[in-house]
Parts: sequence; structure tokens; C-alpha cells
Amino acid sequence: MKLIDIINSDRLSLSFEVFPPKTSDVFESVKTATEKIAELKPSYMSVTYGAGGGTSDYTLKIAENLKNKGVPALAHLSCLTSSKDEIHDKLTQLKNHGIENILALRGDAPSDGTPIKTDYKYASELTEDIKEFGGFCIGGACYPESHPESESSIADIDNLRRKVEAGCEFLTTQMFFDNNIYYNFLYRLNKAGVTVPVVAGIMPVTNPKSIKRICRISGSALPQRFVRIVDRFGDDPESMAQAGIAYATEQIIDLFANGVNAVHVYSMNKPEVAEKIKNNISGIIK
Repeated sequence: MKLIDIINSDRLSLSFEVFPPKTSDVFESVKTATEKIAELKPSYMSVTYGAGGGTSDYTLKIAENLKNKGVPALAHLSCLTSSKDEIHDKLTQLKNHGIENILALRGDAPSDGTPIKTDYKYASELTEDIKEFGGFCIGGACYPESHPESESSIADIDNLRRKVEAGCEFLTTQMFFDNNIYYNFLYRLNKAGVTVPVVAGIMPVTNPKSIKRICRISGSALPQRFVRIVDRFGDDPESMAQAGIAYATEQIIDLFANGVNAVHVYSMNKPEVAEKIKNNISGIIK
């Protein structure tokens, strides 16, 4: 099923992100975790793609397994370390395995020394190639607080416009912790003529040690009310997990209440987190 039909539906959409294993020895445990999340019957699930494509084969295997479990799968595909021939091979594999949805990404420079290739410089170029290849619903990533490498918020939105013009049908945000940032971002996109659906990305922070890394990757600022939660409960894992899930739940409810129909949760292969989020809003998305 093409995700644009789910995202454009009047029904509220709750989806989860998972990531494939880095090595074969933990494949079965990761597969089991993703299947437990699939049992929650989310609207769809996305499967990430490792830097340098190191986990790309596992991305396909996890995505195909989720599809076979009855959950639409969104496979990530990044291009910074891939040639056009390699990307076309991946597209052929995805199509042959019945994967209809791709999140087109430039990707981050790998830290393991994998060489960066020059066939693609921007995600918009990858999007254009996927569109020309045909048969896929294409999504893209966006940063409500601007991409960390962008010259300005105006330049960042110009890049998003090029991505949409190349064939991107919907956008998914990086995580944010203040919904007003997301609402302001939607206003600026609309003013710039970028009108594709924008799925809101929410991260339930259950481990305070990950916050610095999260903020570096996403460019997110932490509101004081969230900082106070970490200061108060960060040394107590059980309390922090409960508070982080409650904070994310509050964000999701506010988004739905304000007319946002699609929310994507960065669940980090944690079925217990996904289940608690789903249970917290079960009456809302019934």
C-alpha cells in the first residue's frame, strides 16, 4: 500500500520507526522486536538504512517481513556513499520484494571510513532518480529547526521545495520537543508553497544519556519544561522512562487535537515504549 494514501486519509495515523541490526548475530532478536511492534497494528513502520549502506540488506529483510505481517513498510534509502548503479540495484531489489515506499535521504558521512561518492550530492537528486525509476511512493526528511548544515531557514526550505519538485510526496520531520516549532515550520512551508503532507516525528526520550546525541543529529532545542523533567528524573531510569513517554504522549495528543493527522514515533526497537504510547492514546486513534 502506498503511504501517501494512509497519510492523506482522514483517519489518524500512528507509525513507528525501527532500525536493522548491524551484524547477523543479532538479526533474530531485532526481527523479534520489530514483529512485536508490528503486533500493535501501526499505520505503517519505517526501517532505517545504515551509514555506508552497511545494514541495507537487513533493511530489506526487515521491511519485507513487516509487509508480510500486514504492516506497510517504508524503507529508508540513502545515497551519499552509493553510485547510481548501486542505487538502481537497491531499487530493483525493493521492487522485486514488494516494497512500495521509500524515504529518500542523502545520509550522513560514515564514521568508519567508507568513501563518499559523487553521483549524488543532495537527496533531491536521489528523489528524482527514484521517481524516474517508477513504482514507489517517495518520502523525504525535514528539520523543523532547519538542517544543521543549512545556511539559513530560507535556504533550507528552498532545498525542501526542490525535493518536492523532484517527486517527494510527503515529508517526515526530525524529532522536536516543542510543538510550536512544528506549527511554525508548517506555516513557513505553506507560505513558501510547499504543501505536501508533513508527518510529525516524535521521540520518547527514556534515556537522558542520549539527549546530547539526539540534539546534535536533529538540531533540536530542548524546552525548559523538558529540561526540568530530565533534571528531576534523569538519575532514576524507571521514572525517566515513564516521564519521557508521558511527555511524548502529551505532544502527540496536542498534535492530533490541532488537526495533525499523521505522527511518526522514533521507537528505537523498543516494543514496550511503542506499546505504552499506543495504549496512552488508544481511545483517540481507535
